[in-house]
Amino acid sequence: MAVLGGCFLVVMMDNTILNVALQTLQTDLGASNAELQWALDSYILFYAALMFSAGILADAFGRRRVLLIGLVVFAVASGFAAWSSTPEQLILWRAVMGIGGAVVPPATLAVINDIFPREERGKAIGIWSALGGLSIALGPIIGGFLLNHFWWGSVFLINVPVVVGCAVLLLLILPESRAASKPQLDLPGVLLSIVGIGALIYGVIRGGDTNHWTSPEVLGSIIGGVVLLALFIRFESRAALPALDVKLLRNKAFAAGTASLALSFFALTGGTFLMVFYIQGVRGYSPLELGLILLPVAVGTVVSATQSNGLAAKFGAKATVTAGLLLLALAFTWQAWVKADTALWLFEINLGLSGLGLGLVMGTSTTVTMAVVAPEKAGVGAAVNNTLRQVGAALGVAVLGSVLSVRYRDELGSATDVLPAPVRDAASESLGGTLTVAQRIQESGAAGSAPVKEALPQLLSAAQDSYMSAMHFSFAIAAGALAVAAVVAAVWLPGRTVAGAARTADGPAEPAREEGARAT
Repeated sequence: MAVLGGCFLVVMMDNTILNVALQTLQTDLGASNAELQWALDSYILFYAALMFSAGILADAFGRRRVLLIGLVVFAVASGFAAWSSTPEQLILWRAVMGIGGAVVPPATLAVINDIFPREERGKAIGIWSALGGLSIALGPIIGGFLLNHFWWGSVFLINVPVVVGCAVLLLLILPESRAASKPQLDLPGVLLSIVGIGALIYGVIRGGDTNHWTSPEVLGSIIGGVVLLALFIRFESRAALPALDVKLLRNKAFAAGTASLALSFFALTGGTFLMVFYIQGVRGYSPLELGLILLPVAVGTVVSATQSNGLAAKFGAKATVTAGLLLLALAFTWQAWVKADTALWLFEINLGLSGLGLGLVMGTSTTVTMAVVAPEKAGVGAAVNNTLRQVGAALGVAVLGSVLSVRYRDELGSATDVLPAPVRDAASESLGGTLTVAQRIQESGAAGSAPVKEALPQLLSAAQDSYMSAMHFSFAIAAGALAVAAVVAAVWLPGRTVAGAARTADGPAEPAREEGARAT
């Protein structure tokens, strides 16, 4: 469990470790707000889209073998990402990191599903989920420490020795396991999923970057992505050996569990993107302080995820997951009202509530969804579970980041007119852009810059006010998504069961008795 957890943790941390470097990247590489979104989403996009195939490959060729290959690709790409000299290079190598990292969640979860007996599996999945939650804060803390002592590339280079250690331990400790029958790779399905998800996310990010939502480029990408994903689902429902086993989504418990996870990560990953500039740009904390401020999220997640199995056994999956989603919705609603001078201890309580809610959702939903899957298809089931969660995360960054950009520009209005014309566009696109332009003007000794420097305090004040308004609006959208997820969980997840039987992906669920009713 420790070895599997180490592999999962290092890959999951790369979903969050880059967050502390966003403002640094904007300064050092001249990255735009859209490029920052792509630096995050290129990793998540390939990480999510290739999990379908990764689960099948792990079941077919051996979970330990595929896990080792994925970790090697992840480590090599991390090294290249560390030495990127342009935003485009960073986006490329982050995508390759996602390709390598895609095998880790389904392979580790499939091994857990395979080697742990049913009575211990819930506890093991709770620990696995807790490590995923721990990565939310551990990534920024480690990243912040590295940025305080080294250059930004160190947040990627740190992956290399960790992966080497994990690989050695995998060879020494983990037994090989695979499916009884060898599944085949569905290449057309994989390509459809990658292009469809990529087109949808590109359209959302590009729309937020240009604010031209009805342009052929933006509207065409969004509509094209939706159409391709619809074709993907239709194709997979008829394929003999699908990349996505659509039969799993016919089970209401599986569908509700994955939807709860996806919407939780939509809100949390997108919300973390928003909080980075609030904590650093508005409140002025360093990257390391940012990581430490996010620590209550990890603490809350670890506490609730490790207890989720017992709570679900006592109160039922429906009550446990719904309670977690409502806690998250409450925290995000609260976040929509924080101010620039809100007491830090109050902000920390809010983040702790987020962590408690996430742990309940992650631990319980994952246990419920994996109970649906037969052991010989554990890799496929884990892949579907993790893929939809990561698609939610990618859309969270894309949607909430784009809403933030549009709202920020609208609120800021003509405040950047005090700046020289060549830098106005860069300053108006995001708070990070405004701060970067202001810093360069302050450090400039160019003649005639004195009037501009005198106007900077007023501009920076307007920028912070605009960001707060945009952030509040974006968090309100995230809270609404979580409220929808709570309704889905309350309606479709099973309640407290007296006795239940294993469900398989190849047929309808065997009924389990609830107190006074039948489980779905």
